[in-house]
Amino acid sequence: MPRTIATATDVEKAELEEFLRPRHKMLLLTTRDSGAPQISPVSGGVDDQGRIVIATYPGRAKTTNAKKRPQVSVCVISDEWNGPWVQVDGTAEVLDMPDAEDGLVDYFRSISGEHPDWDEYRAAMRLQNKSLIRVTPTSWGPIATGGFPADVAAALDAKDA
Repeated sequence: MPRTIATATDVEKAELEEFLRPRHKMLLLTTRDSGAPQISPVSGGVDDQGRIVIATYPGRAKTTNAKKRPQVSVCVISDEWNGPWVQVDGTAEVLDMPDAEDGLVDYFRSISGEHPDWDEYRAAMRLQNKSLIRVTPTSWGPIATGGFPADVAAALDAKDA
């Protein structure tokens, strides 16, 4: 089986958004009062303004932490475990009901498209008292893939030859 070579591709904002839009598996990193990291696996999307959007509840640690310390990081991964990924750093804004309602519609659309009954969806979001975290990207790492560093792969190939 051929060796996989790790990659790290720098991208501009438009390319980042193109990469993010079809990927909905994420790890959100916030900071606890102690300064320790708090990581939550979440589902997310990208709204029309290029912000990462995540639905949550007001009492969750990620929500409380993001309100207190809005500098967060999001690791967006591919559906396949060994697929490409990227870390996005940004500023979080937390919206609670009723201010979150329209943003939650955008969140749903960014992941699943149109809902068959928006009135029903909005009512469910109000009943559940959902919140929305919106992360405005301020910086991002390269889009990366795992594998061997190129020099290590070359040395292994030479050894095997």
